[in-house]
Amino acid sequence: MASFHVPEELNATAPPERRGIRRDHVKMLVLNRRTGFVSHSSFYRLDEHMKEGDLLVLNASRTIPAVLHGEWRRGGVVLGEGTEVRLARRRDDCSWQALVVSTEFRPLPGDSFAFKPLLSAEVTAEVTETSSQPLVTIAFSLQGARLTDYLYAYAEPIRYEYISHPWELDYYQTVYASAPGSVEMPSAGRAFSWELLFKLKRQGVRIAYVQLHTGLSYIPEEGGHPDPRNNFEQYEVPKETADAIIRTKKEGGRVVAAGTTVVRALESAAGRDGEPAAGSGWTNLMIEASTPLRVVDGLISGFHEPEASHLEMLSAFIEPGLLYDAYQEAIAYGYLWHEFGDINVII
Repeated sequence: MASFHVPEELNATAPPERRGIRRDHVKMLVLNRRTGFVSHSSFYRLDEHMKEGDLLVLNASRTIPAVLHGEWRRGGVVLGEGTEVRLARRRDDCSWQALVVSTEFRPLPGDSFAFKPLLSAEVTAEVTETSSQPLVTIAFSLQGARLTDYLYAYAEPIRYEYISHPWELDYYQTVYASAPGSVEMPSAGRAFSWELLFKLKRQGVRIAYVQLHTGLSYIPEEGGHPDPRNNFEQYEVPKETADAIIRTKKEGGRVVAAGTTVVRALESAAGRDGEPAAGSGWTNLMIEASTPLRVVDGLISGFHEPEASHLEMLSAFIEPGLLYDAYQEAIAYGYLWHEFGDINVII
């Protein structure tokens, strides 16, 4: 896909609710994946573009606050007082891969970070592995539910430079999220309201869920977006979802994924013969223009930056030239980008 430029004023800096509209009233650009025909609407009218027998698949992963600030220590020396540590992906009950934001030092094994106190005791994390720089592995002094509770109490949501205000965590959640684990919101589903989901169900659209915990998508030291093949994310496709897909395909319906995370989970779990299957594990699946889609027929997505790997995935749904033309039209019509922005439906 040819490169394009997104004007700064099209970066959504605030949630729709703080811009005076409901979350499901963001703008929606509908793109026919076969012809490239574009139509303009609002997301609450999604039901006009789906039909009885279709299956909508949502990512139930819930966003956790993943930014901590602490004292960086090396031996008896303090390297930084309020160093930012961004959690990237969970490794086990107490360990995370993380990005230590610093222009002066590189973390070394044995370095430690002391964070805000919990019941008067210091919470610490020690660097245990550095071979995946700029990401390092850190082991917390807390584990399991205690660590999750601590993050919800003291950490902040990941916020990039186009977001000028520290919006509360609730703004970074989908209405149906249930399983904590994503460090960045699976944002394509943010525009759904319960009213819209109920309207779709009344229309005869089935709804199913997967779980994929999103990792850190932007790493400054790598020039921006890392290669998805280096970005392992944890996923689960339940049996009831796989069964619903099989039934939908058999009856001639379409499987529509709410977000690139859902596409990655479903295509990762599919059997070698392309048959929809239940499964769980870690995926580094790279989906691009040449990748055959074996499960998903349509996509609900936000608008992605030119260098984002998510944009490569969109090229698996539609010829890149048609996608480029649609994005140029979105820019001309003032669609908003990023997690608080507008929606693109490719179907």
